[in-house]
Amino acid sequence: MENYAEQLETLTQQEKELQFTAFNSDTALTLGLKIVELAKQKGKAITVNITVNGKVLFHHAMQGTSADQADWIRRKNNVVARFGRCSFYVAIDHKHRGVVFEDIKYLDPRDHAANGGAFPVTIKDSGMIGTVTVSGLRQAEDHALVIEGLRAVLD
Repeated sequence: MENYAEQLETLTQQEKELQFTAFNSDTALTLGLKIVELAKQKGKAITVNITVNGKVLFHHAMQGTSADQADWIRRKNNVVARFGRCSFYVAIDHKHRGVVFEDIKYLDPRDHAANGGAFPVTIKDSGMIGTVTVSGLRQAEDHALVIEGLRAVLD
């Protein structure tokens, strides 16, 4: 049996810890390329997207990915924008509460996916300005790759 409360606490800590003092298109390029490099090292094919204030600053679909990943990214990003939390947090939180996310009447599942892989781009002491999103793996792996990339760039 999974410990949802513990997972939620870990995700909350990641959201508090992994914040930027500044973020621009150069930061997005560095972060995006780092995530692609990490995926290559692991032999994984992903699509990565970094969007700030509705503007795509980085998007790369690796060889072996499908066009579906772009739609998964859009839907995961919508969840982060709607809830202000990483998409994996929203997925785990709904499981923890026994709520089937896709059954929520006011959220169209064609536009929202509570699956791990989208993480808020946040400016310390200011707030969320965008998302960094990975698609193509299992949701926990998508999320972990984003976290690994953020840690590498922020350290």
